[in-house]
Amino acid sequence: MIKLDFSNILSEEIGEGGISINEIEINARKAISLISSRPYKELDFIELYRQDLSKVKELAKKARDYEYFVLLGIGGSALGPKVILEALSPMHNLKKKPKVFIYDNVDPVTFKNIIEVIDLKKTLINVISKSGATSETLASFLIFWRMIRDKRLDVKEHFVFTTDPEKGNLKRLAEEYEIPCLSIPKNVVGRYSVLSPVGVFLAEVLGIKSEEMLEAAKEISEKAFSENLKENPMAVAASSLYLMDRVKGRKIVVFLPYSDRLKTLSEWFCQLWAESLGKEGKGTTPYPSLGTTDQHSQLQLWMEGPEDKVIVFISVERHDCQEEIPEEFHDIEGLRFLGGHTLEELMNTEQLATEMALTMNKKPNLKIILPKINPYSIGQIFQFLQIVTAMTGLLYEINPFNQPGVELGKRLTYGAMGKRGFESEGEEIKDYLKRQRFMI
Repeated sequence: MIKLDFSNILSEEIGEGGISINEIEINARKAISLISSRPYKELDFIELYRQDLSKVKELAKKARDYEYFVLLGIGGSALGPKVILEALSPMHNLKKKPKVFIYDNVDPVTFKNIIEVIDLKKTLINVISKSGATSETLASFLIFWRMIRDKRLDVKEHFVFTTDPEKGNLKRLAEEYEIPCLSIPKNVVGRYSVLSPVGVFLAEVLGIKSEEMLEAAKEISEKAFSENLKENPMAVAASSLYLMDRVKGRKIVVFLPYSDRLKTLSEWFCQLWAESLGKEGKGTTPYPSLGTTDQHSQLQLWMEGPEDKVIVFISVERHDCQEEIPEEFHDIEGLRFLGGHTLEELMNTEQLATEMALTMNKKPNLKIILPKINPYSIGQIFQFLQIVTAMTGLLYEINPFNQPGVELGKRLTYGAMGKRGFESEGEEIKDYLKRQRFMI
């Protein structure tokens, strides 16, 4: 089980910059009560561990016969799969097949580079969009569709769609062209979908047993409703981060994993946190970092900059590799002291030293501890952070599942690109471009 150490945000540890255990307990119990009442149907993500994996496994077995696997998606449809790929199969394309490419933007150079590497005859393309209306994903899909058709290849042998079970453009095309289709459950929104076929399909393609991830998520989900706070670290974490903002004005959450394999977890968490909580003038800003790298680029700011941050460490107890540092150059102290230790020991010592330095300087920090990185712990951390985010949103009294702030940009994009029904937005774009610009 992953653990939460919240000692270093307590007033007993860091003085007036901290908060009391009593305050944390009050709000943690409130968070448990709120989530237990199930005020939003989108909380169904909590029960994704119940899903039937038979079709996922069937299609993944087929996918492993291909040389290349291309995933098209953006936001929650790509960030979660990226974590699974990089955490559980690092350096995958140098060691294993199918070679995996996640195209999560519309940068034409990236697209060109992927096309130059893959052989379309040996490629399976997974198109992921819950709505079936995501412009960026559909644009890249349309290019691949034309290329597959131009080569006179059978589209149903080269595409798998992951989308809404009942409606949308992809669902319609799947039915018309007999393309295999995986369903994202109706009430599960994109940024909470990593443990749906959005993520578990790629896991199975990589040869990872997704049931281990789901079993871990089940364990976390069951603890989320426990009123015993010693068994519910999610409620304590949500309460702590909420109070750091509301009581102490700490508006930035620095997410700091100590493992290269978890670098993309920072990116995934930032979307989850920002899009879920940034509403009605509320929420805090997530800040992706990586230990030990960012000790050399950002720690100075955290230590002596504005008093607006709370650090969330992700510590890994065992890294599955020791790699001993040789004892050389005995006459040079700057090299001698490292000899006989291991890279794992140095990594964990660096995390501890940074944690202590921040605490000694009264800078609040939390620590989430993973025993190791494997499918079980990744399933745990996904569900842990999703539940913490949902609970924090409920404490803010906002809906943690909608995203009204992104809709205007989507409508303006539709208008600029000539989508029917968005003519007025198209005119707004034209008017905007006619305005006098002040550029040097």
